[in-house]
Amino acid sequence: MDRSTAVERVEEIVATVEDERMPVPVRELWVFGDVALGLDPVERLDVYVTKDILFKDAPERAAEFQRSHGVDGVGKTVRAAWADEYPEYLRANASGHAAPEKCLAAHLLPDTDEPIHLEVCNASFDDNVTQRLKGAMAREDYEQILDPRGACLWVEGRRSTEAFEKLRNGEFVLPTLSGALEMLGMEEAEAGEAAEAVRAYRERQDGPSVRGDVV
Repeated sequence: MDRSTAVERVEEIVATVEDERMPVPVRELWVFGDVALGLDPVERLDVYVTKDILFKDAPERAAEFQRSHGVDGVGKTVRAAWADEYPEYLRANASGHAAPEKCLAAHLLPDTDEPIHLEVCNASFDDNVTQRLKGAMAREDYEQILDPRGACLWVEGRRSTEAFEKLRNGEFVLPTLSGALEMLGMEEAEAGEAAEAVRAYRERQDGPSVRGDVV
C-alpha cells in the first residue's frame, strides 16, 4: 500500500483501541519495519500490540458461550462483555479456545485483504525483540526474528503526537536490519544471514496475518 494509506490505517487502528472495548486490555501499540523506515510504498504494514493476560473476568460465563458460539474460554482468556458487544469478532484457536490474538486481529483489521501483519504479545516490544532474537540465535532459525526497528505510537491510553508526526513525515532515523541486529549483539556475518532470512520470509507472506506470543 502507499505510505499515506498505511499511516491512515495505523491511525484507524489506534482510534479503535482508544474508542472501543477490546477483547483483552491493550497497553501499547507500535509500528515497525517498512512504515517506520519511511518507505513508500509499504510492502507490509507491521503493527505490534502489547496486551494484558486476563486472570479474572467472568469465568462463570464460559459455559454459556460454549453453548451459544462453540468457543471455550470466553470470560477467561477474552472479555465476556466484549464478546457480548462484538460476537462477530470472536475467534478460536485450533483446539476451540478463544484466541486473544485472533480476536484482536478480527476487531482491528475487519474485512481486509491488505498486507497488514499484527503481532500480539503480553510483553513490551523491546522485551519481545530481545527474547525472539535469543531464541533465533540459539536455534539458528532466523525467520521469526522480530524487526527491532520500531516506533511506539500509543501507551496506556496516551497517543504520541510527536511519534505520529514523525511517522507521517518519515522522520525516524533507523539503521539497516543487519545493522540493528548487530547493535543487539549479533556478529556481522550472522546478522547479514539473519536479515536475509527475515526478508525472504516476509516476501512469502501475502494479505493479512497475525501472530500471538506469550513471553
